[in-house]
Amino acid sequence: MRNKKVLIIDDEEDLGILMKHFFTPKKYDVYVARTIAEGMKLLEEQKPDYIFLDNNLPDGLGWGKTEFILVNYPQTKLNLISALDVPKTSASSFRILEKPVLWEELTKMFG
Repeated sequence: MRNKKVLIIDDEEDLGILMKHFFTPKKYDVYVARTIAEGMKLLEEQKPDYIFLDNNLPDGLGWGKTEFILVNYPQTKLNLISALDVPKTSASSFRILEKPVLWEELTKMFG
């Protein structure tokens, strides 16, 4: 059985490191992209089970890719993350997390 894959698209290096430390011991393969372009390339190559997508990235608004991801990768669980202007809602097809992402939230989601 293959490891599940997590793709983190966020320009904050510390967040990528912390998320790797959370998921790697749980036997997830973790990929980190710092831009939308790099993230979309890894999405196509790796077809991850989970995505954590930041909104404010150097090359644009990551959340603008939400519909593309939901339509083209329906099996991927999408988690939108941001520190600014975070709506207090989530849809059935994705979850919205506010930065800083708390270990407690991740533990509830992934054990």
